[in-house]
Amino acid sequence: MTTRGVLYVHSAPRALCPHVEWAVAGVLGTRVSLDWIRQPAAPGTWRSEFSWQGQVGTASKLASALRGWHLLRFEVTAEPCPTAEGERYSCTPDLGIYHAVTGMHGDILIPEDRLRAALQRSRQGETDLEAELNKLLGKPWDDELEPFRYAGEGAPVRWLHQVV
Repeated sequence: MTTRGVLYVHSAPRALCPHVEWAVAGVLGTRVSLDWIRQPAAPGTWRSEFSWQGQVGTASKLASALRGWHLLRFEVTAEPCPTAEGERYSCTPDLGIYHAVTGMHGDILIPEDRLRAALQRSRQGETDLEAELNKLLGKPWDDELEPFRYAGEGAPVRWLHQVV
């Protein structure tokens, strides 16, 4: 079963750009050439978007291939398909990687065992419930990536594959 998704490289130092392309090509098994534009949120860095199509699990392979590189900010999404929910991976140098399962409308689906664990940690006074829920929803990653998501004038237009 195939799915499709998007790789958003929010910021990468220029020297890292060809390595990102090689890593993506290695996962997809085909030559990849990304269109890089300057990232105004972090002068001296570049951003790119790349639509991909591949087997279910490709998003996790892309995230794994890119996750260890310092100074790289990225997100990988995969659309749901008949055999799998959608996925979203977000990665920042400070926070590391975040993974969420997404439903057909893009909502984050949090498994009940993770909710129960958050409640338990909160009851035991280990953490604040609101902070735990924010982590489960990826809020720290969203907060850090938001300035990088807007590319400024000349950003490519993303067309939706499906209207729900």
